[in-house]
Amino acid sequence: MSTPTDPDPAGAPPHDPVRPPAAQGAAPAPAPASGSGPAPASGSVPARASGSAPAPASGSGPGSVPAPSPAPPPASGSAPAPAPAPAPGASAGSVRRRQGDGYRVVFRVREFRFVFLAHLLSLLGVVIAEISLTVLVYRATGSALMSALTFALGFLPYALGGTLLAPLADRHPARRVLVACDLLCAGCAAAMVWPGTPVAGILVLRCAMAFVAPLFQGARSASLADILGTGEAFVLGRSLLRMVSQGAQLAGFGLGGLLLTFLAPRGAIALTAAGFLASALLLRLGTRDRPARAATAGAGVGASPLDGLRAVFGDRRLRVLTLLCWLPPAFAVVPEALLTPYAHDIGAGTATLGVLMCALPVGAVAGELWAGSALTPRTRSRITAPLAAVAFLPLLVYAVRPGAPVLLGALLLSGLTHAHTVGLDRMYVDAVPDALRGRVMTLLSTGLMTLQGVGMALAGGAAEFLPAHVVVTGAAVLGTAVVLLLLSGLRATAPGASGAPRALRAPRAEE
Repeated sequence: MSTPTDPDPAGAPPHDPVRPPAAQGAAPAPAPASGSGPAPASGSVPARASGSAPAPASGSGPGSVPAPSPAPPPASGSAPAPAPAPAPGASAGSVRRRQGDGYRVVFRVREFRFVFLAHLLSLLGVVIAEISLTVLVYRATGSALMSALTFALGFLPYALGGTLLAPLADRHPARRVLVACDLLCAGCAAAMVWPGTPVAGILVLRCAMAFVAPLFQGARSASLADILGTGEAFVLGRSLLRMVSQGAQLAGFGLGGLLLTFLAPRGAIALTAAGFLASALLLRLGTRDRPARAATAGAGVGASPLDGLRAVFGDRRLRVLTLLCWLPPAFAVVPEALLTPYAHDIGAGTATLGVLMCALPVGAVAGELWAGSALTPRTRSRITAPLAAVAFLPLLVYAVRPGAPVLLGALLLSGLTHAHTVGLDRMYVDAVPDALRGRVMTLLSTGLMTLQGVGMALAGGAAEFLPAHVVVTGAAVLGTAVVLLLLSGLRATAPGASGAPRALRAPRAEE
């Protein structure tokens, strides 16, 4: 489960911030007066749409049809009364969520279909590049260390790139950012294909691709809320991209290995370059060009990379939610990191090891698919905290050194609890202000990838001194304690709770 949250490795920034929904039972709001922001663009999903029709105006009974009354003529010289805004879902191209729609609702949005296909192509390109580069470097140097270093360089630049580049996600139009990142990665991959590129140059190019990856992921995650709204469609769209990332990792390594039986490593990397180019073309032609998010925000946004960190960790609720997205995955990667030595200890073969390696991601995909397609938004919200609290409990079976069948069931069960991330996504997007959404999402994916790498490294270091099953059991205990502590803080910061913080605001730009 080492996939970034938006993986939640594209979309477009907002034309204007998504407005909160009208109160239930309220009459349709009048059109905005002069000077207010424009209405949401046609084709976007209304924020927090539930799929039900608007409530009748006060005083009208169920099913009754009020008698029309003639409108009085306007007074001489007065401006005409503003026309009421259309109800959610009434405009052409808008999407209304119906019972049983599940993930189909997001595919009704034309822009999301382009985003989805671009995501799939670029992700498969990344996975194929990872396996091809390790083979290419190993054949060129004969060094297992250099081959492993090539793979590790896909993770190491995340922290630096995500921190330094995060402000760009809000200060420039998202389509421009996403297309530029894709073109840069395509150029790097094409340079790797060149026969004269030395191994040192390949490593530098690999770092450059990883350096811009968190910016791409953050800009895409933020723009999903502008394409789909900040309601259920956003939650399902983000979940769908995350599941695709999990599945692409499983299929991509197999596809990469198959390609290498027919193509040289450089030939496989050429397909990676083609995938990035196709992704850039899809995003350029299939998504709207909207202005930068910072330009449409009501307050100035500081340009310093530290402003995003101050905004995230300066607000108590957003800080707790961020840590709840960061820390549990750092413990969840421990059983994956130590599956090889554990399988050796219990005498399992390579085929059994392969099946065990697939258990957690398969369980995670199944859990999210169930939560997104079979549960209502209210139910998903209710199960978020309980599922997060018990996520590591199945891993306690490691304490008795189980055999492969029992271990397979425990890993699948632990993966199924990943369904809680669907509800967590909704909490997170509700807590993040529009003006900071891009940089906050960039920092979210940066911290997620970085801490998962740290978790793997610490697990490997601990396994040098302790048996693998002891390390995994300890990680499960510590992970459960951390999650319970964070859930306690989340309850304390819930809207309406005593002492809950006020809404987070964007920092003012420095004079």
